[in-house]
Amino acid sequence: MISLDFFTKKFISFEQVLEKKLSAYLEMLTSKEKEQVEKSYQALLEKYGENEDPWGLNIPKARKSIEILYAIYQHYFKVRFFGKENIKDEHYMVISNHSGQIAIDGLLIGCAFAFEVDKPRVLRPMVERFFTALPFINKWSAECGAVLGDRDNCLNLLRRKESLLIFPEGVRGVSKSTSDFYKLQDFTTGFYRMALKSGVKILPVAVVGAEEVFPYVYQAKGIAQALNLPALPISANYFPLPSPIDIHVGKPIELPTDINSESEDHLITPHIREIERTIQEMINEGREKRRPWIFSKDQKKDAN
Repeated sequence: MISLDFFTKKFISFEQVLEKKLSAYLEMLTSKEKEQVEKSYQALLEKYGENEDPWGLNIPKARKSIEILYAIYQHYFKVRFFGKENIKDEHYMVISNHSGQIAIDGLLIGCAFAFEVDKPRVLRPMVERFFTALPFINKWSAECGAVLGDRDNCLNLLRRKESLLIFPEGVRGVSKSTSDFYKLQDFTTGFYRMALKSGVKILPVAVVGAEEVFPYVYQAKGIAQALNLPALPISANYFPLPSPIDIHVGKPIELPTDINSESEDHLITPHIREIERTIQEMINEGREKRRPWIFSKDQKKDAN
């Protein structure tokens, strides 16, 4: 039986190749883009300080990663960011669809909030326990702001006025076969209960284009279960393709005052379903406006 160690070794080898490729993108930054990176870095340094926080966020150590991510954001995925006017200088629980087999969408949403908004901030992405066990990437992602997505971490960060990035579909969202691209999976209730407990507004986000970085995918769920893995994608390619990606930010969602974090599921679920509908509509509208890409999934065919 293939063990987790096998995949860990493969991941380390892949990471070494990837690091070289990513570093090459630094050379693509224009002088104006380098000024933008420095401006954002200084703003983040002022906001979060030079010391490491309790979850591992370390802005000085993330300096090179910030440069590389900005280069990838601008020149590889050519991200467009819509709805910036909906983001105010306050903390949010950012809720997004999950797509792309790996956490590319999370990285790019984080880049948008660090580089594109008037008051740059680090979104704290809530990640799965499996993700935190991966060598190299666990430490790197923590330095850039990622946090194990348990209830205590979420609530403590919200109390500190941090903004969270949560994918309520979980692994089910990111590990879809091609036939299910852009179809939201049911959201779990945990994020909404934490929003109610903390009183933080929910900011809906839709990512369009990340599905096609791996355009042809079959999820071998049976094999994944046998290997005790969260997912096992079988794909025609295992390096993310440069699908152009659009990120859409909706209007903040105010929380109801007639329920609380301890309310029964049947009172909370309708509010969650409404958020799902909002994000699905944003996805559908975004797909109508997306840029041409050879592997784009045809929305008209999906509707038939």
